[in-house]
Amino acid sequence: MAQKSAAAGKEHLIDSDEEVLQAVVLADSFNKRFRPLTTQKPRCLLPVCNAPLLDWTFESLALAGVQEIFVVCRSHASQVKKAIKDSKWSKPGSGIKIVPIMTAKETFSPGDAMRDIYTRGLVTSDFVLVMGDLISNIRIDEVVRVHKERRKTNKDAIMTMVVKESGVQHRTRIQADSAVFVLQPETSECLYYEPISGHPPTTTVRIPREVLAGHSEVEIRNDLIDCSIDICSVEVPSLFQDNFDYSDIRRDFVHGVLTSDLLMKNVYCYVATEGYAARVKDTKSYDSVSKDILSRWTFPLVPDDNHPGGHLYEQLRGNKYLPKDNSVSLARTCKIGNNTLIGASSKLGENVQVLSSVVGQNCVVDSGTTIRDAYIFDGTKIGANCTVTSSIIGAGVTILDHTYIPRGCLIADGVILGPHVTLKPFDRLTKRREAIAASSEPSKGSNEDDDQEEEDSDLDEIEAGYDAEAYPLGQGSNAVLWPQGPPEEEDEDDVENHKNLSYMRIGDDSWDPAVLDRDEDSDNESETSDEGESSDSFAYSAASSATSLPLGVPTIPTSDAIAESEFKAEVTQSLERAFAEDHSVDNAAVELKTLRMASNVPFSRVREAVVAAIVDRIKIVDGAVPQRKEIATVITRWGPLIDQIGGIDAVETISCLQLHCAQSPRLPIFGQILAALYQADFVDEDDIRAWHASPTAMGVGQPESRQENYQKCRTIGSHMIQQFDEQESEEDDDDDE
Repeated sequence: MAQKSAAAGKEHLIDSDEEVLQAVVLADSFNKRFRPLTTQKPRCLLPVCNAPLLDWTFESLALAGVQEIFVVCRSHASQVKKAIKDSKWSKPGSGIKIVPIMTAKETFSPGDAMRDIYTRGLVTSDFVLVMGDLISNIRIDEVVRVHKERRKTNKDAIMTMVVKESGVQHRTRIQADSAVFVLQPETSECLYYEPISGHPPTTTVRIPREVLAGHSEVEIRNDLIDCSIDICSVEVPSLFQDNFDYSDIRRDFVHGVLTSDLLMKNVYCYVATEGYAARVKDTKSYDSVSKDILSRWTFPLVPDDNHPGGHLYEQLRGNKYLPKDNSVSLARTCKIGNNTLIGASSKLGENVQVLSSVVGQNCVVDSGTTIRDAYIFDGTKIGANCTVTSSIIGAGVTILDHTYIPRGCLIADGVILGPHVTLKPFDRLTKRREAIAASSEPSKGSNEDDDQEEEDSDLDEIEAGYDAEAYPLGQGSNAVLWPQGPPEEEDEDDVENHKNLSYMRIGDDSWDPAVLDRDEDSDNESETSDEGESSDSFAYSAASSATSLPLGVPTIPTSDAIAESEFKAEVTQSLERAFAEDHSVDNAAVELKTLRMASNVPFSRVREAVVAAIVDRIKIVDGAVPQRKEIATVITRWGPLIDQIGGIDAVETISCLQLHCAQSPRLPIFGQILAALYQADFVDEDDIRAWHASPTAMGVGQPESRQENYQKCRTIGSHMIQQFDEQESEEDDDDDE
């Protein structure tokens, strides 16, 4: 009778609609991707759009109806506890109960944290498991409902993973840390999971034969972003306890469960078609998610509404955000670009440019300085005529006059740098240990955790190897330069290996297939970017014989050119989402019109971007007939968008097609695309003749490198016109007969 009663109680636990929805947040990152920004604070407390990352996670869970949250942390646990205590979430009216849990010092992986959760008995029913770097507006409560309904008929369904469809080059999808999912189409059961890394490159996924043999139909998906939102049964922590070799939730636990012949458990996927979800798990995704917030993809989690930090911002045209209290001091000649946020009580001097960036509170930027695609934390001071590009600058940093910070740099809190210093791309700076000790002393009774001790030992080695004379950082600087090269010993099969991590850095273009296969020799070669900066992306030795650095600051593009570049990037991202999520043509057109009005660019620029995106959508396939079918499919689906963005100008459409094909791999199919546009009535014979006779078709004003390709396109146009003439001649002969 006792067993029956227990079973009945378990059934009630699963079926109850009144139980509290619990969530477990793993606040530790268990990696070092943000160093040195995280030497003195945990990653979950780094600001994203001027609010702690952990607050964005809490806000995401609050939107989903979560009522009780356990925050599991080890690294810098006292800071996490204090941040929660001082936040709005600790107030009685918040509607959420948040309990910070400090785990054992031996917790070095998510698996260890899950075992600690089991030991403490924290969860009593199905719960939501997320990392402390999540930003999402997906209704997790709906996923929980689906999971519980499935559990009623299948008690072995222990986990539901939330994934989001995306394009191949979606900016929040990091190629170095992705996965292939094999799903059962009808039920979305995950039959197999295989992680993918950038280095060593994953070129082949081996699916077990029994997976294919046991299912008549499967979906092999490599177009999904793993949101790391899991709905777990109470059994999940116990499975970690039973298998001490499970360290990572995906690479070990999910992969192990799906390939085990003993566990006989089921894992499902919830493929979200609406909403936004992404993790800030490296500096590249930090940049991507920040831009998504500023572009309002995360609505209602946006700076001017539901800002987790409690700040009040006003949205201006072009997604510019300024504090409502008018505490920002802006010089008349400063320029604030689109997708930019300026924190309260900050001051911007004459001729300052802040473009696609976030500036924290109480910051000072002196005259002539340019900040582009960068993130400046609270209390930082930047001198005159400086440049900061695609970098993250910590809190309380002082950057003196005429300092150039190129792409990919990370500067930790409290660093003093300059004047007249030019860093290399991807340099990382932190304060000397004695400067850290002088500026902050640990509170009485607090103990340094293992992670802090490890960071300190790293700083000892870094300071010992830094040569201030070979790489000076300015008179009076308190900074130490971190080496860029790989450690002497590392496991290249580990996802945290040096080259794989290089694909996750802000400002790095290593996701591009053209550079994925670069070998070790290229790591030590200096490359020159489009802006003329030295991009020694991988290796830098403090003991290098090089003792001189370029002193000149690269030429900064004009504000109009930067605005146009920003607009093109936004159009590309908007169309990628439309393609990936299969938006209607009308909705895609409305969004493009909104972007055009916000950026104040002519219709021709919109048409160029739309034509280029549609052409790039066409896959290159073998055979003339299959290629024509592929072109016809894309043109039929997305061709109407060309004429809905504002005015019909077929001649300009052909010119845009020629412009793009003349500088891309799509040149060989220019004629087939033009023929498809003609067949679909987007252009007619007179339009082709008018384009053929125009100076644009002849390549007037184009660089010499493109002249040959322009002539190839015009020659194809000549053949089409010749065919038109022959058809007209045949029709005249028929009329005469």
